[in-house]
Amino acid sequence: MAKNKIQFQKGLSLTEFLSQYGTEEQCRDALFRMRWPQGFQCPKCGHLGYCEIRDRKVYQCYKCHAQTSLIQGTIFADTKLPLKIWLMSIYLVTQAKDGISSLNLARTIGISSNAALRMKHKLQQVMKNRDDCKTLKGLLLIDDAYWGGKKRDGKRGRGATGKMPLLAALSLSPEGHPLFLKISHLTSFTKDEISAWSAKHLRPESHVISDGLNCFPAVTKNQCQHEPIVTSTGRKYDDRKVFQWLNTVIGNVKNALHGTHHAISGRHLPRYLAEFCYRFNRRFQLHTMVNRLTYVALRTQPVPQRLLKLAEVRW
Repeated sequence: MAKNKIQFQKGLSLTEFLSQYGTEEQCRDALFRMRWPQGFQCPKCGHLGYCEIRDRKVYQCYKCHAQTSLIQGTIFADTKLPLKIWLMSIYLVTQAKDGISSLNLARTIGISSNAALRMKHKLQQVMKNRDDCKTLKGLLLIDDAYWGGKKRDGKRGRGATGKMPLLAALSLSPEGHPLFLKISHLTSFTKDEISAWSAKHLRPESHVISDGLNCFPAVTKNQCQHEPIVTSTGRKYDDRKVFQWLNTVIGNVKNALHGTHHAISGRHLPRYLAEFCYRFNRRFQLHTMVNRLTYVALRTQPVPQRLLKLAEVRW
């Protein structure tokens, strides 16, 4: 039997990771090169000359004497944890296929559960911000999904209490293989909601295939082509084959979240979905994912604790 090249691809081993980021000095040197690839440049005046004040771990500009920290203005800002702990967390979050819970993360790297949860949410926010900047294009499959179980209050179906509506979108290659995934939390499946979502996440002229739900034609408002497949009345398509990849991915998402995390708050669910999508969309670059996420984290604005507690933007 042929091996699945995704499952058996080479990732970044723990030995290789420790050889690159095993000490605090190695981590600082790596972050310095990622933040200033062409050498230090003062963020205030742009001057290139500087000196390092090692006792305070800051860089001082020779011209304006402004002092800049390596992590100032980044997702790592104001952290009291060593950078090697942050890099180890990035390694564990990116290399685990189904993710890692904050409690398991805390036990593995030796920090408190609250600190691990804050760290994980910040890294998830970096992932979400990064993928939100990218739009899907070409041949796309979209479908409705739900998170959470119904409560025993008599309501059933799509409007059942306790169910959170999700929209899953998967782009396909010309050969029909999955490329990129995006899963968003919506308030409801209405034409206005789908139109606003597609304006943000879909490239015009994309070809969108969906089931017969009456809100999905709203993607045409953003110059997308729409092909509905009404599976309940026609036999022109085998819906199990058409939506096979998308149904498989949705199932994998739910199994991963249920299997890894004991409970997920509804207001933080978009971050957990973004974490899964980030790993899925880079599943062919496991060995570079630590560097890529660290690079983006250095270019992400700080997310204070008060913002982490706020209700998350749906999409």
